[in-house]
Parts: sequence; structure tokens; C-alpha cells
Amino acid sequence: MSRPDIFLGTDSGATTSKTGGIWASNAAPISNHLRQSSTNSQAGTAAVVSGWVQGVIGFLEENKLAWSQVRGVGLAIPGPYKRYGVLDRTANLPASFEGWDFHNDYAAALAQAAGRLIPLVSGNDGNYGGVGEAQRVRGDKKASVLMLAPGSGLGAALIDQNGLPLDGDTLAGMEAGHMPSPLHLLGGIRPFRCGCGRDWGCVEAYTTLSGLPQLLEEKLPKYPDHELARSTKPSKEKVFALRTLAQKGDALASEIFDFQARAMGLHVANLAMALDPEFVVIGGGLMDPESTTPEFRARYLRILKESAWPYLFPAQRDTLKIVPASLGELSQAIGAALVALYSARQSK
Repeated sequence: MSRPDIFLGTDSGATTSKTGGIWASNAAPISNHLRQSSTNSQAGTAAVVSGWVQGVIGFLEENKLAWSQVRGVGLAIPGPYKRYGVLDRTANLPASFEGWDFHNDYAAALAQAAGRLIPLVSGNDGNYGGVGEAQRVRGDKKASVLMLAPGSGLGAALIDQNGLPLDGDTLAGMEAGHMPSPLHLLGGIRPFRCGCGRDWGCVEAYTTLSGLPQLLEEKLPKYPDHELARSTKPSKEKVFALRTLAQKGDALASEIFDFQARAMGLHVANLAMALDPEFVVIGGGLMDPESTTPEFRARYLRILKESAWPYLFPAQRDTLKIVPASLGELSQAIGAALVALYSARQSK
């Protein structure tokens, strides 16, 4: 008796790589448990590829699956790219990775591990996360879906009515985290530094973990008696404390995340004017039920919506649906697997 076909997805983030998969027959997740490990980017590209392959091997073993069942693999990795499968200078990965042909390296490593060629597709991690979330949020409905996922950086994707992401002519489509923020609507805050090198105040710097050190520096003088103002801990440790403090009602931390929600709301309105989606999915760690409380998530989404609404067209105010992501950390790995599946269907 033949074993069912599967498609796998590798999600390579700046710090953590994850492996997931779907059944070919119905595109349902094989497991809600991701295989996770350090991306290990500081050790170089070969170490990263080795980790991806070990993630696949571990996922197969954990779910009692075999290489013979694998019909394709998708790889989600941050852009931008020089060309398909080749990195350009990426904000959250080492500068030495520029020019890395990750697609060919991973394809070769998969072939060696499987003993045969495995079809591989690769693309922007934000785009692929959007593919996964879009399948969930719209069901059988034909509608476009915008996804924004604040994490280390800002993942962004527009998924068309066929379930595929907008890549753009140079594969830089929907690098929306590096669009400029409307700083005049955010209290005239200064342009923050961004890892991408732009100096115009990238949205990513005001909405994600990467910008929190600068945002904390900006807001902390208002709270001279705050524990973080007195603390001698490194900035990184202070930043990681903010989410917990906000969920306890701390005024400084709440102000910071309220600011991030306003910045994201304005960005949603800006993108809605250009892309006109029916659904906007907000993902990332802030919407993760295992990391934040229902009250925190509800407050963030409320402020986001209130900030976006005045700048939407009247018809959009009646139809646009802003919802939290439902796949959580599964989204990018599952989305990568779905693109591999869709690509296989198109090639037949």
C-alpha cells in the first residue's frame, strides 16, 4: 500500500528556522508542531543549509514519514533578492550572505539527503506566511489578503485571489516594512535607523522588535523613575521585558505598544489605498496566544483599527476585515509548503 504524498516547508528566520508540512491530498497541516532550531547564521551559509536539512530529517522522523513521500519543498527566507534564489543585502542576516545562492545550495543538500532530486521553490518569508494565513482566513472565497507580521522585522504579503503572493518584477514586491512611515501623524517622532540602510523612517523600525531599542530610548525620558530607567541591564534585555510589562499594565510599556499599533494602523490604511484587499491579517509574536494575553491582543487590534479607519475610503470601511493570524508560528512553513504544492499542480 502506497503512503500519502506530502509537501514540506522550511521557514528560515533571522534567528530561528522551522520545519512544517502538509498533506498533498487536502493541503491540511501534517502537524501543528513545528520542528525548530537555531538558524545559526553566525556560523555561515553551509551551517544554515545543514540546519535546514536536519530540520526536515527531524520532522520526518517525528511524524513517522519517509523521504519517498516528499513531492516538493518550499523555503521561506527574508529578502530582498538579487534574482530568484539569490540573496541581496538583507537587514536581519549577516552582510556576508549578500550574493548567496541559497536555492541551489538547499536543492543540492536536499537531493543528497533524499537520494533523488526534490522540487524546491523559494521566496520571501513574509509572502509565504501570507499564503498560509490567506488559505485559512478566506476559505473558498475569492478575495485578496494582505498580511502584516511584526516580529524581528516586518513580514508583509499580498495574496491574490488564486492564493499566490505578489513577488514583483525584481522579487522585491511587498517589502512593505521598508516603506516610509507618516512621521507627522506619529507625533513628529524622528526618523529611526533601519537595518536596511534607509534613513527615511522605515515602518519596520516603528512596529517591530528591531525598532524597540530606539523607541524605548525615545519614550524613557518621560518616565525617569521607571525600573528600566534605573536599570543597568543591556538595551536588549530591557526591550525583551517590555511585552511582559505591558501585559501587567505598565504605563511606559503600554505607551510603546500603543504607538506601534498606531503606526501599524496608518500603514494598513496606506497599503489599503494601493492594494484594496478584503482581508488584513495581523500576525507575528504580538498576536501569538502563547505569548500575549487576550486583553493585550484586543487592545493592539482596537488601536490599529481606530488609526486606520479615518484614512480608508468609505466603501473599505464597510468591507475591510482586520483579523489576527490563526496559524501563529506555523504560517511561513505551511505557506512555503503550500506554494510547493501549488507549483506542482501548475506544472502538471
